[in-house]
Amino acid sequence: MLRKLLFVLVLQLICAGLVFSQHITRIAVVDLPRVYTTFLPQSNAVRDFNRRSQDVQNNINRMNTQIQTLRASHAEAIARDNQRDVARLEAEINQRTEQLRTYHQNETARLERERRELAQSNSFLTQVNNEIRFIAESEGYSMVIDVANTPSIIWFSPSVDITDRLIQRLQASSR
Repeated sequence: MLRKLLFVLVLQLICAGLVFSQHITRIAVVDLPRVYTTFLPQSNAVRDFNRRSQDVQNNINRMNTQIQTLRASHAEAIARDNQRDVARLEAEINQRTEQLRTYHQNETARLERERRELAQSNSFLTQVNNEIRFIAESEGYSMVIDVANTPSIIWFSPSVDITDRLIQRLQASSR
């Protein structure tokens, strides 16, 4: 009887120790591409980029308008049979068309480089990681997984998706 009682007591202590020694792992998921597409348009860096893009487009429109005006003058010179003006206007149209092509090519490449750098901005990624860390630590998550880059995740409960909270924190910190 004493052996049975001792055995049960030891078994209870072992089970109690296992329960207290086990750490429950809580996992959260975040959809980082959704965070980027939601938050980035509201950031100062993206607004500056969009402003520069609009400036480039305005310059292209202005240059196109100038070329169209020259083409209209060219057509009038042809109608008047003024060969000297026709030749001069053709040369100017060709020169401005080449300037437009070069400007468009160079500015498009520059804007594309800036866009890539913006998406990979170290300061933005650091901010996102800091906010993820804050949410995970304050809500007791042991791990946060980017659901968009983990194709093996088949299903997860919306209660562990911290994407909206992350976006809200990023928006609050950018104001």
